[in-house]
Amino acid sequence: MCGIVGYVGKSQAAPILLDGLSKLEYRGYDSAGMAVYDGKKIEFEKAKGRLRLLSEKTHDGDSMKGTIGIGHTRWATHGEPSETNAHPHLNEDETIAVVHNGIIENYAKLKDKLIKRGYSFKSETDTEVVAHLLDYYYKQGNDPLTCVTKVMHRVEGAYALGIIFADYPDQIYSVRKDSPLIVGLGKDGNLIASDVPAVLKYTREVYFIENEEIARLSKNAIEFFDVDGQPIEKESKTIDWDVDAAEKGGYDHFMIKEIHEEPKTVRDTLNPRIKNDKVDIEELGMSDEEIKSISRIRIVACGSAYHTGVTAKYVFEEMARIPVEVDIASEFRYRNPILQENELVIAVSQSGETADTKEAVRMARAMGNMTLAIVNVVGSSIAREAEKVMYTWAGPEISVATTKAYSAQLIAFYLLAMKFAEVRGLLGEDEMKELIKDLKMLPEQIEMLLGNKERIQKFANRFVAAKDVFFIGRGIDYAISMEGSLKLKEISYIHSEAYAAGELKHGTISLIEEGTLVAAVATQDSVYPKTVSNIVECKTRGAFILAVTTVGNEDIEKVADYVMYIPQTNRYFTNSLAIIPLQLFGYYVSVGKGYDVDHPRNLAKSVTVE
Repeated sequence: MCGIVGYVGKSQAAPILLDGLSKLEYRGYDSAGMAVYDGKKIEFEKAKGRLRLLSEKTHDGDSMKGTIGIGHTRWATHGEPSETNAHPHLNEDETIAVVHNGIIENYAKLKDKLIKRGYSFKSETDTEVVAHLLDYYYKQGNDPLTCVTKVMHRVEGAYALGIIFADYPDQIYSVRKDSPLIVGLGKDGNLIASDVPAVLKYTREVYFIENEEIARLSKNAIEFFDVDGQPIEKESKTIDWDVDAAEKGGYDHFMIKEIHEEPKTVRDTLNPRIKNDKVDIEELGMSDEEIKSISRIRIVACGSAYHTGVTAKYVFEEMARIPVEVDIASEFRYRNPILQENELVIAVSQSGETADTKEAVRMARAMGNMTLAIVNVVGSSIAREAEKVMYTWAGPEISVATTKAYSAQLIAFYLLAMKFAEVRGLLGEDEMKELIKDLKMLPEQIEMLLGNKERIQKFANRFVAAKDVFFIGRGIDYAISMEGSLKLKEISYIHSEAYAAGELKHGTISLIEEGTLVAAVATQDSVYPKTVSNIVECKTRGAFILAVTTVGNEDIEKVADYVMYIPQTNRYFTNSLAIIPLQLFGYYVSVGKGYDVDHPRNLAKSVTVE
């Protein structure tokens, strides 16, 4: 959530800030603003709503002159969305400007102390406290670096900060604690940003700021310091993303573009880890003895990543015979969980910055458990916190509603389960070859499903006015239903719920009435007859049935009103195929309702605060 961009260099800052912020719109926001030093004072402009309004107010940045500045897109936490609450926030003299991502947990206590010292506040935000606290220390005769370190020792919570001082018009200060922030080393100037896409147009050489580190940028230099102001050395990383990967490439929305990228995502995550008809995960550095010693697996994640964990539970337990518990990360970290001595904790996150998941990893490590991260962003916080990392090579995912990263996480789990089963003597050579053969077919099969998108669009158009939708399934099909339901609700705002089909008669079926859409996923042969029985129960109560099943199950047409077929694959891998038509269905319902598919209301791509 929230996006930070800063620039200091030879070029006009405001257009660069606007361009960088546009690459961070996926993070979710409700207002935007910029502050630029014009040679005499700090000029600032804010706008409530979309970034284009800020662009219009500043004539695409041309009306704000100056070669140093900071910009921000805000997702409201303290105070309603408004120009007053939008960032940047300044001290009363308007000589210090601050942009902030995160939450200052002790802001109320600090605010009371500042008010007693004569400070007044214009906004309802926690961020304005930082601006006034910097002013307080600066007026005591401290230099900017000392002011920043003193503030870091006083504030509590998660934050990333971008700061400029009018008296130091060639310097940007950036600070990070539990909220992502990077520094880009450019040819004509240097940048700060919340995420890589904001700087790709200007540089591929970046520094990942670690927790409680400070960066000081000028147009010709970048320096790093610890929380006590002591210099530290850091190595830059080269980003090898294709710049076009962060652009729409002719598609109407990032979401549909990223759905079409799923075949490539699956190949890129899969192929480097298949060697000589075996699964190769040497990148993890896990010995066979360590794998054999695992007594239980604990998967912690949020949202769609949690749903991949539910699928993984079924796959691991049946294939590798390892018991698996799947926890929502925010529940795990606050319930004093019991972990076994040889329990492996797997954390899943697209961004690698999800606050609750990151804290869950820290808890697990503190309890002495081995931790493994499945993340998409190289160098992200969770990747650095966990002992072992398995990257999903999905490239930048911009749409808030995840699609290709979800598919990549599934592949990572399949590979882990196969490797663990092999090492534990539960998967023979011939079985491994068959599984790998089916895995390698997935990209082509996904492409085949994408070829039917027009048919799915026509069906989706019939349900743009739906009020309630229910998804049902058993086993892995239940996990698929959970993600299909989430995709629909988060971008179309239609009330949608997923239920284990066997639970219908324990209360849920009372909600089924004439015309209610019920999406039934039935890809698992072992429970297929049971799911068909549940479909009949809904049908007799007036439901309209959408069925998602495997080719060969044409008998389902006797009880379903509309059927989406997926190609034959191994029962473990059906999620990778069945989710495609459900992603498309959610997308086209949202498009039909005229909504902003890539930026659903109240949601953020990377949830970096609780």
